[in-house]
Amino acid sequence: MELFYTSRENINLDSAKLILDGDEFHHLARVLRKKTGDKILVTDGNGLRCEVSILDVGKKLLEGEILNHRKVERPKTGVTVALSLLKAPQRFELFLEKATELGVSTIIPMITARTISQPSSERVQGRLNRWRTIVLSAARQSKRCYLPQVGEPLSFKQVCSLQGYDIKLIPYEVSEEVPKVHCVGKNTLFMIGGEGGFTANEVQEAQKVGFCEISLGKTTLRAETAGIFAVAFVRTQLLAEECGEWF
Repeated sequence: MELFYTSRENINLDSAKLILDGDEFHHLARVLRKKTGDKILVTDGNGLRCEVSILDVGKKLLEGEILNHRKVERPKTGVTVALSLLKAPQRFELFLEKATELGVSTIIPMITARTISQPSSERVQGRLNRWRTIVLSAARQSKRCYLPQVGEPLSFKQVCSLQGYDIKLIPYEVSEEVPKVHCVGKNTLFMIGGEGGFTANEVQEAQKVGFCEISLGKTTLRAETAGIFAVAFVRTQLLAEECGEWF
């Protein structure tokens, strides 16, 4: 059963009714051509999961009856990736899609000393809207009831000053430190550099505020691949934990 997203304001649990509008309505009605009587899953992106029967498909919105609902528990393991903005926008967008599918919690576009792409404040909102649309589509495909957060771009120093993380890691291409960390049940922050990687000064600055330098292997990865690898690293640990194994 397909999963769709709507805002919490569009869900009325007392009357057991909800509406879908905007891009989600367009995808449901115009692309998938859902009709009255079809059943779908709907979430507010914050853990509320509703099974819905479509009552009416209008020109701009859909009305549905909530057959049942439940609150999905928020994952105990969190993974945030601060990734440098990239020269080729499609590479950053590839990261957004795949990281969402793999379970990233938060994505922070970052500006470092070697970041080439630095959009003006006028263009940031447009990019944010596009990024969030990509994340929404990937979350729908992977049936996530919690939408990853995509924030406005932060500077390297701003990311260094973020609090609330149990583990803070900075992959560095010249590092030989194997990441011997257990991320399950913890909140982990990865900082990933862009074209040219981090400068030595940036790595030192990050280490001073608690980041651990790690290696992602002997080959040099593109930035978006490193970001995807970071999320997959945590997902692999979660799968190992579920299987009762640890390596």
